[in-house]
Amino acid sequence: MAAKGGTVADLTPGDCLELLKTSTEVFPGPAKSTRHSPFFYQLLHSLGVFPADAPPSVRMFSTRFPGQLTVEQLVDRYGLACRPVRDLLVDYLRERQPAVDYNTLTGLATALALWFWKDLEKHHPGIDSLRLAPDVAAAWKRRLQTRIVRSTNEHGETVETTVERATASNTLMTVRAFYLDLAQWALDEPTRWGPWAVPCPVRAGDVQHRKMKSRQKARMDQRTRERLPVLPVLLEAVDRNRKPGAARLAAAEHVRPGELFTAGGQTLRRAILKRHSPHLWAEEPETGLRRNLAREESNSFWGWAAVEVLRMTGIRIEELSEISHHSLVQYRLPSTGELVPLPQIAPSKTDEERLLVVSPELADVLSAIICRVRTADGSVPLVIAYDHHEKVWNPPMPLLFQRKIGLEDRPIPIDGICTLLQDTLAATGFTGATGKPLHFAPHDFRRIFTTDAVMNGMPPHIAQLILGHRDINTTIGYKAVYPEEAINRHRAFIARRRELRPSEEYRSPTEEEWEEFLGHFERRKVALGGCGRAYGTSCIHEHSCIRCPLLRADPAQRSRLVDIRDNLIARIAEAEREGWGVRPRDSRSA
Repeated sequence: MAAKGGTVADLTPGDCLELLKTSTEVFPGPAKSTRHSPFFYQLLHSLGVFPADAPPSVRMFSTRFPGQLTVEQLVDRYGLACRPVRDLLVDYLRERQPAVDYNTLTGLATALALWFWKDLEKHHPGIDSLRLAPDVAAAWKRRLQTRIVRSTNEHGETVETTVERATASNTLMTVRAFYLDLAQWALDEPTRWGPWAVPCPVRAGDVQHRKMKSRQKARMDQRTRERLPVLPVLLEAVDRNRKPGAARLAAAEHVRPGELFTAGGQTLRRAILKRHSPHLWAEEPETGLRRNLAREESNSFWGWAAVEVLRMTGIRIEELSEISHHSLVQYRLPSTGELVPLPQIAPSKTDEERLLVVSPELADVLSAIICRVRTADGSVPLVIAYDHHEKVWNPPMPLLFQRKIGLEDRPIPIDGICTLLQDTLAATGFTGATGKPLHFAPHDFRRIFTTDAVMNGMPPHIAQLILGHRDINTTIGYKAVYPEEAINRHRAFIARRRELRPSEEYRSPTEEEWEEFLGHFERRKVALGGCGRAYGTSCIHEHSCIRCPLLRADPAQRSRLVDIRDNLIARIAEAEREGWGVRPRDSRSA
């Protein structure tokens, strides 16, 4: 208004962006970051100064949220030299675009443009055909299997290590699908796709999909076996760490700056601030280290909430970040009229909406979250969330996982939830089998939920509906098989089988029968080793052990076998030399 004149009603979003840019140029550096605050934009937007279609948050103008790129931009990021192949990749991705989400489309562009064709252009300049020579294809697959990792040793030197690339199989499957799609499409549109239909350099045997899945299954099962036993203790530790943080914050609010207070097992001094701060600060008397008690309490609460919701619902991390106040619905049972609370999980990976039953424990957690985020009038603030997978801004929603940053209510993003989880779990001090801190990924709680549910009697097809899987084999793959469980199930199977057999077969043997059984193994010993015939059977080869397939030769009798072989060879040679061959009998005498 001072620079351009007019009134508050004349301000536009462009004026706000221009002011932010000018402020950054006049006051550079992080020390003056408060001068770059965009809070005035939220204030003017809430007052209704801007048009109705104006973005509700200035973050929507930030270059950190670029939005979706076009197919051409996805391919041109890698600067391909061969224009025909570049145009082919653009056409191919445009054909696949309607059937996949943006995240999958980005992965296809990276695999085909960067890991496949850009690598070929780097090692074979001037290449312009998809028909690859056998040596060229073999060299590309070898390069794809490994990558170089640079690290620093104890002497400060950079060390390069070659490790196996975890995404190599996915890239090979993407390239194979690319070639096979071109061959299939060439039958329908020969003019467009026919010139590119060439033999695929990736054979079916190159993609060891079953082996890759088996390794992944074993690795995930081991993670689940290691984390499931410590889950109850972990939940108690997370809850204990949350309560001291709230106690310290409450105690600091009732003392004046400069005074000592004791809460949560610690003695702190409320900090004396030179200027106002929306946060409550305290410092340690011995070291003078300042701590943001409000931030500590907030982080411990949201870390506890994330752990509880993930482990009691088995939802994905992106589904957790999208739970809103509107997601909580009720269902009245027709028989009893009882109201059952149900959280409605928005479509995410499989684009299928589903409902979960809220347990009393989960209801307490959701109630604590709602009481924390709602305003004085009882409503949950509307926040604008950025979908990092689809690269789009979602409409304002009353998301449950949100907190106030300055004067703006913002959703807690997926990366923020993961950071809160790790900080909360690191504070518990739990370590794994290697002695290092026990790391929990958000998806670990989903696998733990599945394993615990199926082991406690939940039918797999019900678990499939709760988890939102399209294939029940995926649900069964999430369940970790324990050796104890396998042993118990096997013993139960043997017990059921014994019930179907005559009880006479399971009586205790007499001393004579037991002696006969033990004597069987003594009688199986022969000159050259041992006999593998079963109990209760006699020798059917008239003790011609050297020709019997049941002979288990003793390695110590190797010299005798050599002598027998040499003797047989000598006897055959003598028979041939003396003419002792057997003549065929006359047909009439036969």
